[in-house]
Amino acid sequence: MGKFIDVQRHGKIAEVLLDRPETYNAFNLEMISSLAEVLTRLATDDQVKGIVLAGKGKAFCAGGDLKWGVQFPEGPLAAFHTLAGQLHLAVAEIKRMGKPVVGALHGAAAGAGFSLALACDFRVMEKSAFLLQAYTSNGLCIDGGGTFTLPRLVGLARALEIAAFDEKIGSEQALGWGLVTKVVEDGKAFEEALSMLDTLSQKSMQSFGVSKRLLNDSFNTSLEAQLEAERRLLGKCVSHSDGKEGLNAFVEKRRPVFSST
Repeated sequence: MGKFIDVQRHGKIAEVLLDRPETYNAFNLEMISSLAEVLTRLATDDQVKGIVLAGKGKAFCAGGDLKWGVQFPEGPLAAFHTLAGQLHLAVAEIKRMGKPVVGALHGAAAGAGFSLALACDFRVMEKSAFLLQAYTSNGLCIDGGGTFTLPRLVGLARALEIAAFDEKIGSEQALGWGLVTKVVEDGKAFEEALSMLDTLSQKSMQSFGVSKRLLNDSFNTSLEAQLEAERRLLGKCVSHSDGKEGLNAFVEKRRPVFSST
């Protein structure tokens, strides 16, 4: 579907695979641009109800390809300015789409791969995998929305600790700190991610999308604005066929069957 990106369908679920295994799926410009394009297409595909984001080979993603950036014809500044712009498009698409995105993490999720993993709605991590922010050890600062998502997941003090000391974060520590949703045996991350999305696909995608939007927007609004947004979007849900079905099913004491699943 895009260069260095492989998309496979599993019923209503799309598996988006980072496909540059010889570099541990490190991004160059073509790869991250393809990812942003693929995510944009899937966001509007009515046949897709959820996305698993994973990597081929031995790692989820080793981040931006620093060697590529250093060798870029216009220089490193132009390289990483452009690369970050495309990464940010991909992250924004994940955050904006009204569908669940699950990161299936194995091997390393480092640098931009760390930020990309944090951008996902949920993360399933294999026991031997690890997270590493990596930027500061190379004299850089975190991008890919990592400075936005990280303190919201672990708190400001721990986020600063992660940024300053840049130590590997193993799966159990990641789970304890709230960086991942679930830890599974090696080789089982995709299977668990698919199971999570299968469960979510039976629920109202309208309800999920609205709830995801409200929660993400809550960090940027006042209480009064958030309350008004909740009331407005509640009305939207009540008027939607899923809301009507949910209310009728509750009154009739039966399981709802949602049209948006």
